[in-house]
Amino acid sequence: MSRSRYHHYHHRRRGRRIGPLLVLLCAAVLAGAGVVTVTLFALLAVLGPFLLFGAGSVVVVRYLHRHRRHPMGAGRPAAVPRVARAAPGPDWPATRTRFAQLRSEYGQFECDPLAVLRLPALTDVTVASTGRFVDAFAEAQALDTDTEPPPAHCARFTTAVDQAWRTWHAARDAAERIRLAGIPPQERATVARAIKLLTVARDSDHDAERAAAYAKARAELAKLDRSGTLRLPPTAAAALDAAARSQLPAG
Repeated sequence: MSRSRYHHYHHRRRGRRIGPLLVLLCAAVLAGAGVVTVTLFALLAVLGPFLLFGAGSVVVVRYLHRHRRHPMGAGRPAAVPRVARAAPGPDWPATRTRFAQLRSEYGQFECDPLAVLRLPALTDVTVASTGRFVDAFAEAQALDTDTEPPPAHCARFTTAVDQAWRTWHAARDAAERIRLAGIPPQERATVARAIKLLTVARDSDHDAERAAAYAKARAELAKLDRSGTLRLPPTAAAALDAAARSQLPAG
């Protein structure tokens, strides 16, 4: 037998002998692991209740010790009861300013003859919306004082001013809708002529034309006053007289 065939033969025989040894070794390892596993489970079954009891005792002891050192609520600041804040009272200066604005707006209207002729219902207290405004304005006027009053009075004044503003807007809106509808048809032409004459007197650049327009407008307004159809408020009549006198030549 040659050397190469000899070595090949012996290597193959050695490989066949190693296989069973590995199998036996693995079986032994697995058997040992099984024994260890069974042993561990047996120990847990025997010692498990004691371990659980011991762990529970430790938890209870630590809990009691902690609460003995820190009683419930200790160290926490006492809750401070909340005190309800009083609602702020009305702003007296601001309310007086609002009423002064309303008084100025109403006064400007009553001093303007053209505005009165265009919205005559706003001077007629028989018109419901105008009557409500006049009453509300008078109430606010009665509550107005130069110095700040007690809170109760201030609250009433604030309510009255709010009501006066609301009724003023409502009265103006109603007068805008009515316009000249409340004047008899035969008198509307007179009102229209008076409006046209006052517009010329206001806008003309010629003194003579302005003076003539004022004179004719006053004549038309006198007709309306005599018939009771439309009467200018005293402030508007005074403003018209002053404007007409300013057009007279210097004497």
